[in-house]
Amino acid sequence: MPYAPIVATLGYVLSADGQHCLMVHRNARPGDQHLGKYNGLGGKLEPDEDVMAGMRREIREEAGIQCQAMQLRGTISWPGFGKQGEDWLGFIFLVTSFEGAAPLRNDEGDLAWVPLEQLADLPLWEGDRHFLPLVFDGDPRPFHGVMPYLDGNMQSWRYSR
Repeated sequence: MPYAPIVATLGYVLSADGQHCLMVHRNARPGDQHLGKYNGLGGKLEPDEDVMAGMRREIREEAGIQCQAMQLRGTISWPGFGKQGEDWLGFIFLVTSFEGAAPLRNDEGDLAWVPLEQLADLPLWEGDRHFLPLVFDGDPRPFHGVMPYLDGNMQSWRYSR
């Protein structure tokens, strides 16, 4: 069977001083697969947009800010991650410059500027703890990983650069 994942973006917005990251605490919608977890911003790609345009749109919709500078930090294939076991393919971005001010909430939950050194202390998806260091490590090479899930649990993690 051919691999036909849901294509999505996931972005991490840095504060102007580079010490904080804008995260959404998914606490607004009962039944949300991510309920209770903190996550970056992003979502599904529209059929008529490239991944950069999709990331800009999602950040604008979810945080009300305009991306001025961002870089692709990597890609992750998440086989079996979806609520019904769907496969996902994510393009992971780091936003280093933006215009505007994020609100305190969006439709998915509370928005918070979290110190980078405290990201690992948040309730996150188990797998996020493996790839988040690569998003912020400063290595100019993008990473490309595979993180299979089964019944909501990460099974393994591997990546290359």
